[in-house]
Amino acid sequence: MIKIVCTSCQKPLSLDETKLPMKEVTFPCPACKTKLSVDRRKLEAPAAAPTGSEEAAASEDDEGFGAKALIVGNDSPPLRQAAKLVGFIPTHIATAQQARDYYLQEFPPVVLLNPAQITAPPLESMQPIISLTPNDRRKSFFILVSENLRTLDGNAAFLYGVNLIVAQKDLGAFQQIYRDAFGYHERLYSAMNSVAKAMNA
Repeated sequence: MIKIVCTSCQKPLSLDETKLPMKEVTFPCPACKTKLSVDRRKLEAPAAAPTGSEEAAASEDDEGFGAKALIVGNDSPPLRQAAKLVGFIPTHIATAQQARDYYLQEFPPVVLLNPAQITAPPLESMQPIISLTPNDRRKSFFILVSENLRTLDGNAAFLYGVNLIVAQKDLGAFQQIYRDAFGYHERLYSAMNSVAKAMNA
């Protein structure tokens, strides 16, 4: 993993250089959406002796450089992989109340809700994290993952109080689903966010 820092918001990010092509690539910062560029050819360095064990590197990633995706409820390898595919470090918290406490300190850009059971709205098991104030909620993109709901079901998303619904079976296509849904969300709320920023300035 390589560490970079966003040139705009100074957010530290982790990138898996083995997944980068041997050319310059541009991508948005997960926190502020500033366009960042990385050229893997310039990252290649002469082989050197490792400075620590792989286990130490893994724990460093978990603790964290880079933006995090908060997984609330059931953890799973496909869910963790989905978070990584869109550039976030997966961080699992089992209960919604603990997740709320964590959220109010960290404000992760993405929150993946994966309850043990989907009930009719409102989703009682997730209420502590779903019932955040609108101002706090706008700081993140909330995604409900479920076996029983359809991906991109806007009515269900509204009823459950989330930004996006993704079916478990569609997690393999999560990168495209997230990119499209988040882009639409940003366009929808860009005017409101501009006014909010002007008021806070």
